[in-house]
Amino acid sequence: MTSKLEQSVIDGDLDTTLAEVRCLIGEGSLPQAIMEEHLVPAMAEVGRLFEENEYFVPELLISARAMQEAMKILNPLLANSGIKKAGRVVIGTVKGDFHDIGKNLVASMLEGGGFEVVDLGVDVSPEKFAEQAKEKPGSIVAMSALLTTTMTQMSAVIQKLDAEGLRTLTKVIIGGAPVTDEFAKKIGADGYSDNASAAVTLAKSLLLK
Repeated sequence: MTSKLEQSVIDGDLDTTLAEVRCLIGEGSLPQAIMEEHLVPAMAEVGRLFEENEYFVPELLISARAMQEAMKILNPLLANSGIKKAGRVVIGTVKGDFHDIGKNLVASMLEGGGFEVVDLGVDVSPEKFAEQAKEKPGSIVAMSALLTTTMTQMSAVIQKLDAEGLRTLTKVIIGGAPVTDEFAKKIGADGYSDNASAAVTLAKSLLLK
């Protein structure tokens, strides 16, 4: 049975989501349990609805916003409890590209999937990606590009990771409107996703390798 919190995230009902999170905390629910039993299943359902064309980008965005705001309440509590995240993802839109809607959606879905997400924003240089990857070995670097003219920066990031001796420790996933699986293979990325839901599945699969 779907909980009230889970349904509110699926519906993108921000007010109810925040009220339910605070209520569960007040009742003594552990932050990890709130995330795993309510938020993660909610975003999994949102992903399913999207893949089956019942939800589209606007619905994904409002659900992701509700989940993201809920995580703002839970993250400090999770940090204090010492609970480990599923993994760490460093995400950003590559240098020269200032589009962030898709990147923000993927970041929200990853956070809802239990990942620690370091969002570097837009126009991110190869050096910045490498710096964050070096900070915690084993991180996943996720890059987005909406312009064909900035796609080459993805290759530059991979080359920088290689030059810094980080490539063998770092999985790289890419996405964005002009990006293809063929391009991902060409530049040596570990994976490609064409939507936010699939990006979470891809990231989780890379943790097992």
